[in-house]
Amino acid sequence: MAKRNNENLSISDVLKEFVETNKLERGLDKVNVRDAWTKLMGNGVNNYTTAISLERDTLYVQLSSSVLREELSYGKSKIITMLNEELGKDLVQKIILR
Repeated sequence: MAKRNNENLSISDVLKEFVETNKLERGLDKVNVRDAWTKLMGNGVNNYTTAISLERDTLYVQLSSSVLREELSYGKSKIITMLNEELGKDLVQKIILR
């Protein structure tokens, strides 16, 4: 059973500690990357996005439009920068568009 702590803590501190002790950070990062992609790319790109997955430091994005895939491939470095700024940490190092 967990030891009871008598000091007052904020909910955000308690949740951070819970995430760290249960090693949930990687799963939360995957969810946060999907949310950041949909927020940053807008409806035009999201309509053609079929799947998003994060494996280690590589973001895999599956698109249903080959024309859009080609257009996005020209701005990969900018997309990586925007995603990492939105997430607040250097999580994505490479993007693979499928």
